[in-house]
Amino acid sequence: MFTNKLKRQWAEGRPAINGWLSIGNPFTAEIMAAQGYDSVTIDIQHGALDYGSVLPMFQAMRASGVTPMARVPWREPGAIMKALDAGAQGIICPMVNSAEEAAEFISYLRYPPLGQRSFGPTRAAFAYGSYGVAANDEVLALAMIETQRGVDNLEAIAATPGLDGIYIGPADLTLGTQNGTLPPGFDREEEVMVTLIRRILSVCKENGIRACLHCGTAEYAAKAIGWGFDLTTVGGDSRFLAAAASASVKTWRDLTGAAPADAPAQPAKGGY
Repeated sequence: MFTNKLKRQWAEGRPAINGWLSIGNPFTAEIMAAQGYDSVTIDIQHGALDYGSVLPMFQAMRASGVTPMARVPWREPGAIMKALDAGAQGIICPMVNSAEEAAEFISYLRYPPLGQRSFGPTRAAFAYGSYGVAANDEVLALAMIETQRGVDNLEAIAATPGLDGIYIGPADLTLGTQNGTLPPGFDREEEVMVTLIRRILSVCKENGIRACLHCGTAEYAAKAIGWGFDLTTVGGDSRFLAAAASASVKTWRDLTGAAPADAPAQPAKGGY
């Protein structure tokens, strides 16, 4: 039976850094998992991938020993159970708006008598050896609060038995609570959003569950850990690839003075 290293790390009072995978490729997953993250999450909701990519990505991450997790597309039992059977040790569920929805989500992660998860850990049984009802104590249930209704029911959601934590996605939280007055994005600096994010953190602490935050930069993520967050995600594979490639190209063009092929032609200097 596996031991969830992320749960043990939190129990020891140590915060965690989480990696994020949106590209459906096992080699990308293997590279990211080898960089020293405590956990790495496959984004099945918005990532450019499907289940045919998810399973080999979990396989590729195994050698690094990170805690593998998945954000599922929705609060749907089939998707949640299939991600767990593939080897996910934690599930992030989007758009949880009430204690009833939180309880329903949690039930899909737990075998009876604690839930209604169906038994069939096809890959998990091979990856972790003995796999059975004891998985109830190791699999993490993280709910996302992203709407005004979810915020209104925050205290009740956080108090739901069996919930391990709340995962904040600042982009959807902003869209869902600010009625389009603020653009979506990470690393919020607006007072109204910082106050809301820290309120969610406080409610998590009051209920003895973990608070997790998706961030765009390591600097903001470290600040959030200073506030008391238990886990912060910093960027992700697609953003890192784009940022590194863009910086490399810019440096080359700055040093060589060579314009892009589609840049407007510059008039010749001098002559008649």
